[in-house]
Amino acid sequence: MAFIELIGDEAVSEEARRLLDSDRDAAGDVPNFTRLFAHRPEVYEAWRTLKSAVADGMDLRRYELATLAAACELRSTYCTAAHTLVLAQRWPEPARDDVDLAVIALAEKVARDAASVEQADIDRLRDLGLTDAEVFDVVAAAALRSFFAKTLDGLGAEPDAQFAQRLDAGERDSVVVGRPFASVGE
Repeated sequence: MAFIELIGDEAVSEEARRLLDSDRDAAGDVPNFTRLFAHRPEVYEAWRTLKSAVADGMDLRRYELATLAAACELRSTYCTAAHTLVLAQRWPEPARDDVDLAVIALAEKVARDAASVEQADIDRLRDLGLTDAEVFDVVAAAALRSFFAKTLDGLGAEPDAQFAQRLDAGERDSVVVGRPFASVGE
């Protein structure tokens, strides 16, 4: 149960109602995170705009790797589950080459303690062929995930049961890095 009210379909503002409708799935369910952000739809829209600006300029797989690495480091079950599912659907057997490992390491470091990032961390990616803009994108993706994950966890958002149902038992266990999933039927 979230620490503040999850906004329901009886949303008080038209803007909140539009937000809920935009994130409603085919079964009519709205994610818990959307119901929290419905308190401030303009913040959610600003985050989506910024996320799109970063993600749209990146290789999508690299964005997902950086995002997942940051989510795990931040102990965000919600984000870890969501991005594990995206990677599994689009890249069922993602190769882990030197670039992948360097992207993951930098994203983890940014999420854990951005002030600990050193020139050598950046140079490692440059040596592997990434441009400064691509390095910027990795850092920005990790920083964006920090905002989103910390907002959800700071408000006590439980990861939706629907995510848990889409994962097998082993995957479920591996993605619970923080808050547990909501119970089915909540």
